[in-house]
Amino acid sequence: MDDEQRDPGELPALEERSDAWLVGRARELLAVIQVSPIAERIRHTDEVDRLLAEAQHRGEPRMVAQLLRSAVAVRVVNNELADSAEPLLDEMLAHTRRHGLVVLQADAHALRGRRLLLAGAEDAALTEAAVALAMLDEDITPDVLLGGRNWDMIMAATLMDIGTVLTQLGVYEVADQVMARANKCIRASAGPHLISVHLINRARLLVGWGLRLERIGEDERAAERFATAAAIAVAVEAPFRESLFPRDPNLSAADQNPIIGAALALAQPSGAHINRLQRLSASLRYPRELVIVAVSLARCLEHEGREDEAVEVLGEARSRMYHEAAEPTLRLCLIREYARLSGPEGGQRTTGALEHYATELEAQLWDMRESRIATLNTRREHERLSRMHGAIARQALQDPLTGLPNRRALDERLETLAGSPANHPLAVALVDLDGFKGVNDRMSHAEGDDVLRVVASTLRDALRGSDMVARYGGDEFIVLLPGAPLTAAEAALRRALTAVAGLPHDLSHGVTLSIGVVSLRPQETAVRALARADAAMYQAKRGGGNDIVAIHAGEGDGGTEDAKPDTDRADGERLDPAWVLPETT
Repeated sequence: MDDEQRDPGELPALEERSDAWLVGRARELLAVIQVSPIAERIRHTDEVDRLLAEAQHRGEPRMVAQLLRSAVAVRVVNNELADSAEPLLDEMLAHTRRHGLVVLQADAHALRGRRLLLAGAEDAALTEAAVALAMLDEDITPDVLLGGRNWDMIMAATLMDIGTVLTQLGVYEVADQVMARANKCIRASAGPHLISVHLINRARLLVGWGLRLERIGEDERAAERFATAAAIAVAVEAPFRESLFPRDPNLSAADQNPIIGAALALAQPSGAHINRLQRLSASLRYPRELVIVAVSLARCLEHEGREDEAVEVLGEARSRMYHEAAEPTLRLCLIREYARLSGPEGGQRTTGALEHYATELEAQLWDMRESRIATLNTRREHERLSRMHGAIARQALQDPLTGLPNRRALDERLETLAGSPANHPLAVALVDLDGFKGVNDRMSHAEGDDVLRVVASTLRDALRGSDMVARYGGDEFIVLLPGAPLTAAEAALRRALTAVAGLPHDLSHGVTLSIGVVSLRPQETAVRALARADAAMYQAKRGGGNDIVAIHAGEGDGGTEDAKPDTDRADGERLDPAWVLPETT
């Protein structure tokens, strides 16, 4: 029995599974949930929550962010579980912001947009999409700790979530641009499942776009969209057979996926599609599928001269969509199609008047749509400028190489913490890299910069959100641990030391840490505390490195803490004391 068929209670203990398995299993469950009845969706959602709890227990920030994304995504596919997504969205936004995971933070905004659309809050959803787009408009450096393939997959998923929101809002031109960006990421790294998801989403976009163009009389342009969607429906067959979606291997994708089946029918309506669309109609789960299949089936019935049946199909779909807020643009397409086929008593004059009125109404709605595009672009630019302004302010307090706080930020934070009794005890640590000079000598300064970035990120991720890790210059870092007794600070820093020592060699090139940590004394100056931490760090380095030395109260008194530590290393490198910032860094 494989994991997809196994009851959750029969799964092996989660703590025995790898990080990659947890993330992969969550992706499988998301695929299954989209085609499952409500009882199974609840059961699978519970399993995703258990995966998230295990990830949070392990504490690796990137894995936690990906599992938070899965836990939100399984809840915003429709209304039944959407309310429970709110606290998870808040947590995902806070977590990704705290750890600097910009792409997943943008995805949190996109997923919130999907949640808002389920509630009918179109304007708020548009704002969330604009924020997400502005974040991805920045020059984002790929996260080396995620790996190239995983980075591309996360970026593609985020872009598709944004594209989904824009598609539902009817902002098709921008949605098409976003989906094209996603395609670039998918071409580089994706497997058959992500390819299938992207092609299905793109077919859905094109079908909705075509229906919208018909409403303003742009029939030729609409036909082009339908033809492209049909070509995609053919292309998706191969990857769909290897995707994570539950499927019957004896049936085509068009026989199992409503969007694909409808795309083929809209391109060339005929009786050949009727039986397939009627079968698909029996298992529709989402408003978008309901509208698209109803319209395509009605057109095929109309093509065969079965107008009364076509009107009945559209009328039933219209009734089911009456209280549905998630697909405003498609809902109007359905109403328009129903009006087209069911003029009062079938009279030509009445029908003509109705069509004329509908055309005038559509012209107004088209103007509203143009306004929505302008609003999106304005909000996107506003968010971009706001983030740029914030980035400029942050740069004054940020080390450009590692993204960590710089000495100025450290000084401000240390002064604040030292002056607040609520933050005491306050542990102060000085961290120096062992073997870093050899990396620069053997490899290159570019490789050395990469090592500094990886070590900085690992240090940051290994400590609490309230702790501060700052780059002090060269290969030295300062850590402030407010509210941490010295023994607790030493234990936390040892976890960081172990995390760096355990990095893959191709990332760290064998660099380890020497750490000195002290507890700030009453009335002690920052310079004096850093001097004591520096002396402790040198003790760790003289002992061979890859170690921590903590100076407890009373140790080092009698003048030793005032002595200037040796500044000659065993490897021959001359260093200034850590509390003296080098002129250039």
